[in-house]
Amino acid sequence: MINSRERERERERERERERERERERETERQRERQRDRETERQRETEREREMCIINYC
Repeated sequence: MINSRERERERERERERERERERERETERQRERQRDRETERQRETEREREMCIINYC
């Protein structure tokens, strides 16, 4: 009986560790998406700047 409870507690701890790893993975995915958006904005800004130079020269 004690072993059974201990095993259940260990399983619950493992599930909690897995949930924490998943939260960390999701956080990293969000950071990656944010970096991608920022990079795309920078590219777009650079394209607009280049077009202005081309059109006004």
